[in-house]
Amino acid sequence: MNNQPLNLMKNKIIIMLVSTALISGSCKESSKEKNEIPIAKSTITVTDGKFTPEVMQNLGRVSDPQVSPDGTKILYGVSYTSIEQNKSNRELFVMNIDGSDNRQITSTLKSENNARWIDGGKKIAYLYEEQLYVMNSDGSSPKQISNVENGISEFTFSPKGDKILYVSRVKSIEKPVDKYPDLDKATGRIIKDLMYRHWDEFVEAIPHPFIADFDGKSLSNTVDILEGEPYECPTLPFGDMTQLSWSPDGENIIYSCRKLVGKEYAFSTNTDIYLYNIKSKKTENLTEEMMGYDTDPLYSPDGKSIAWISMRRNGYEADKKRLFVMDLDSRTKRELTIDYPYNVETITWMPDGSGLFFTSCVKALTGVYQVTLADSSIKLLTKGQFDFDRVQVSGDKLYTIYKSMSMPNEIVAINIADSSYNQISFENKAILDQVKMGKIEERWIKTVDNKDMHMWVVYPPDFDSSKVYPALLFCTGGPQGTLSQNWSYRWNFQLMAAQGYIVILPNRRGTTAFGQEWCEQISGDYPGLNMQDYLSSVKVMKNEKYVGKVGACGASYGGYSIYYLAGIHQGLFSAFLAHAGIFNQEQMYMMTEEMWFPTWDNGGAPWDDNPVAKRHYALSPHKLVKNWNTPIMITHGELDYRVPVEQGMAAFNAAKMLGVPAEMLLFPDENHWILKPQNNILWNRMFFEWFDKWLKN
Repeated sequence: MNNQPLNLMKNKIIIMLVSTALISGSCKESSKEKNEIPIAKSTITVTDGKFTPEVMQNLGRVSDPQVSPDGTKILYGVSYTSIEQNKSNRELFVMNIDGSDNRQITSTLKSENNARWIDGGKKIAYLYEEQLYVMNSDGSSPKQISNVENGISEFTFSPKGDKILYVSRVKSIEKPVDKYPDLDKATGRIIKDLMYRHWDEFVEAIPHPFIADFDGKSLSNTVDILEGEPYECPTLPFGDMTQLSWSPDGENIIYSCRKLVGKEYAFSTNTDIYLYNIKSKKTENLTEEMMGYDTDPLYSPDGKSIAWISMRRNGYEADKKRLFVMDLDSRTKRELTIDYPYNVETITWMPDGSGLFFTSCVKALTGVYQVTLADSSIKLLTKGQFDFDRVQVSGDKLYTIYKSMSMPNEIVAINIADSSYNQISFENKAILDQVKMGKIEERWIKTVDNKDMHMWVVYPPDFDSSKVYPALLFCTGGPQGTLSQNWSYRWNFQLMAAQGYIVILPNRRGTTAFGQEWCEQISGDYPGLNMQDYLSSVKVMKNEKYVGKVGACGASYGGYSIYYLAGIHQGLFSAFLAHAGIFNQEQMYMMTEEMWFPTWDNGGAPWDDNPVAKRHYALSPHKLVKNWNTPIMITHGELDYRVPVEQGMAAFNAAKMLGVPAEMLLFPDENHWILKPQNNILWNRMFFEWFDKWLKN
C-alpha cells in the first residue's frame, strides 16, 4: 500500500469528489439522509492492547476480490461498522495487482455489492439498493441501469457482456387477499405443506434466475429461466451465483436446482445440474440419476465440459463432496477425487482447461489444491496456518482471500510454481498492530477408543505457565463443522483469550477435515463418542497446572452439546453457555424445517421403531435435565426457525424449576446468528460477565 502523505491527501480528495457524485447520482436521498455521514474506516486507538468486542466491531471486513480483465488491478469491497448507528456499510476499493495505489472509489450511505469489471475493465457494474448500477473504473459517473420490481440480489454478465444473468425473488404462495380480495388487510398465512418457513423467514417469495439483454444503458427482453416453476434457484439459504454458470459462447447456462416443493423438499437433498439453452428456452437435467447434492456447476474454458461438486446420498447433507467433470458431447461423467478422502469446497478451472484448482479443508486447514484431468493427480499449492477461499487465476498467480484465528480476511497472491504467497491488502493493519494476540497451539490427543484427535488451544496474550487461568471448551456446531483457521465475528477465540481464558478447540467426531469415517461416526450417535471426545479434551488440559476452572459454550449442535454435557459431566465444568441449542429432540423434529437433517442424524422420527432413533430420543438432553446442577446461561434469537426459540426457553425454564443458577438472553430481531452490531456487543459482554462470575472467582 502507498502510505505517502501526499498520496493520502490526493486519495482523500478523490474520495470526497466520488462521494459527492455517488450520493447525488446513485439514488434519491431523503432530507435526513442528506445530513448523514457515510460509515468510514475506523481510526480507533487501543490504549492497552486488549482485544475487545468493541475493537472487533471496528475491523474492516474485506470481501469479494475481482481481478481486472487485463490482470493489472483488483476490485474488492470492505464493510465498515458503526456501533452507534447499529449497522454496517460496504464500500468499494481498487488497487494495483501488487497492492500498490490502493484507492477507495465509493463513499455512500448504502452498500455497494457484487461489483464486477465490465467493458474490458473500463467500467464497473454493481448493486446499490438492490438495483444494477454502472460507473467508471475510478468510481465516477454512477448510473442506475435496472428498475427490477423485486430488486436484484446477485448478477453475472455473459462472456460477451451483452447479456446479464441476475437473481430476483418471485411470489411463491397464495396470500389471503388473492383468495378473498375484500380482505386486503388480513394478516393470516395460508399454509398447505411443509417448508413454509426456512431459517429466519416465512417463505412467501423465492429466488429465480433471469436473463436480460444489456446494452450498457438498460436491461431489456427479460426472461425468467424458471418461469412458472415453484422452485428456488439459487437454493436457500446459502446458495449464490456459484450455482449458475455461462457457457463461453454465451448460448447456454448451467444451474443447480432442487426441483422439489413442500414435504418432498423438506426430506430431500436431491439437487441436480440443469442445462438451459437461451435460444430454444429448453432445459435438460444432466444429473438425474445422481441422488444427493449436485452444486457449483462451472463450464470449462473451451465450453466442451463442465465441472461440479456432488454428494452421493440423498438426505445426507454431510456426505463427501466429490469433484466431477462431464464431457458435454458424450454426456460421460468422471469423478476426479475418488482416492481423495476430503471434501472439495470451491472450484476454479485452470485457464488451459487441463485441470482445476479447488479448496479443501484437510486436518483443520483449508488450502488450495490443483487436480489434473489427465491422471487425477492432486497437489497442495498453499502453506501456513491459514484458511484460503475460492481462487481467481491471473498469469502465474492465484488471487484470493485468506484468514486465520488471529487475522480477519485479507487479499493474498499465491505463486503457483512454488506456493509462496504475498499479502496485498492490509485493511486492518493499523488496528491489529495495536492488539496483542494469543499463541495458538496445535495438539493431537488420544480418545477413549484410542484414536488420534486434533485440537487447537488458544492461550491468553502474555501467557505465563506459572499462573492459573480459567478455560473455555468450545463445542462446534454442524454437527459436521470443522474448527479450522477461520476468523469469526461471532465466536472469536482470540477475543476469548484476550479476556484471560485458555480456549480448548477439539475437532471431535463429526468434523469434516479428517476423512469421511471420522465425519460420519456422529450420525446416529449424538450422545456417544463425540461427547466423550469433549470430555477427553478437557481432561487432558486439566492435567496442566496452569488450567483452573473450566466452562463450556457452543451454538446450534454446539448448544445441544452443552445441554447434554450439563447432564453427564459429573463436576468437570463450572459453568455453561448455550446459544440456539437443541434441547428437546422430539420437539425439535416436529418444529424444524429441513427434515432430512434430523431424519438422517437421529435415525428417524420419534415414532420410528428402530434402535438408533429410540436411543437418540431416549437420551435427548431434556431427558437428562434432572442431573443438571451447574450454572447455565441460554441465548437465542426469536427469528430462528432452524432451531426454534422454544428450545432455549424450555431449557431455561427447566433450569429455573430445578433451582439451577440460570440466565437467558433473547433477541427478538435475530435469527440463528447474532448479527446486529449492538446485539453482538451485548451478547459478548454478557458472555464474559457470565463466565467471569463462575470461573474467575
